[in-house]
Amino acid sequence: MESLTTRLVVGSKSNMKAGPLLHERHQLSAEAFVELRIWRVPRRVPGSNHDLKYALAYVVGGICVLRYDNEAGKGDHRHVGKSETPYAFTTPAALLADFWKDVDQWKPE
Repeated sequence: MESLTTRLVVGSKSNMKAGPLLHERHQLSAEAFVELRIWRVPRRVPGSNHDLKYALAYVVGGICVLRYDNEAGKGDHRHVGKSETPYAFTTPAALLADFWKDVDQWKPE
């Protein structure tokens, strides 16, 4: 996690295209996986106050049961089951910690 935080604060924004900062897939069981994608973008995503685009998903049995993302116009938010609520983005590290906390709460014992 420490290297992700370091990589997110390094770099120049001039003439920069969207660039991937994180793309990982973690198989949690035969039926469940997590996919983490974070990009740095040249301009903030409409509705968000930062220069990151992200989509973090927890998929169980082929169904996305948990997702954090910042879709253009909607800003930072999360989907838990069929419910959608705003998400107060602060840092990439906090985003990942909050997501994993929710995954841990969702996972069956």
